[in-house]
Amino acid sequence: MERNVTMPTLESVKNFKAAMASEQGAFGPFMITSDPAFVEAAGYAGYDFVLLDMEHGPGTFENLQNLIRAANVAGVCPVVRVPRGTDIWIDQALDVGAGAVMIPQIDTAEQARIAVSAAKFSPRGTRRFVRSAAYGGVPGADYFAKAQDTVVILQAEGQKAIDNLDDILSVEGVDIVFVGPYDLSASLGIIGQITHPRVMELIGEICRKAAAKGVQVGCFADSAESGRRLLEMGVRFVGYSCDTAIFMNMAKADIAAFHGEK
Repeated sequence: MERNVTMPTLESVKNFKAAMASEQGAFGPFMITSDPAFVEAAGYAGYDFVLLDMEHGPGTFENLQNLIRAANVAGVCPVVRVPRGTDIWIDQALDVGAGAVMIPQIDTAEQARIAVSAAKFSPRGTRRFVRSAAYGGVPGADYFAKAQDTVVILQAEGQKAIDNLDDILSVEGVDIVFVGPYDLSASLGIIGQITHPRVMELIGEICRKAAAKGVQVGCFADSAESGRRLLEMGVRFVGYSCDTAIFMNMAKADIAAFHGEK
């Protein structure tokens, strides 16, 4: 009997986009353990996305597909931050089922165009496909009707990106510009001071410019509380902390509670 084959990642993308369009925004952790159990648990906890970090985490593309499967099981959108330096990683991440790709160190409109091209099918780009179409189990026409909905996130990480922001935001196909506050503070000569007035001023300016172009803004937050502050500024995609830090902080809080510490 022929089975009804679905594309769970693309279903989760719809929910992810709906969260970003809402006042609550989209909220999810960076995942660096490379353990599918953490990804699956994060999905069941109710996050809007999990950010699978191929740039700074220890993961490989061989185990990325298993992390994405775990996200699919839990119904959470898998966002993959690809390694820097080549557009082939974008294609590969989407091939194994990423719902969104985050591309680091985008400083110019030309880099933005190359990233979008790698993430989209013809006529908008040069992408190919494998697992993302259920290994051919989904008819091509059905797949292509939905596959262009995957999300492109570009990281504007420093002063050069800020200088070229208007041009980057004008590139067709850019869904989210993601601000790295640590990199931004470093480029301003105030490294690590992510709540410095100048850093916050620039984030606000990015939000205003992006809104005028119909592009969402994402930003890193080191806590849920700081994520709320970014939300109030207009950020709608908040990637916060990471799985290991969240686990450690909760463990420390439970240990303190067990010992009666305040």
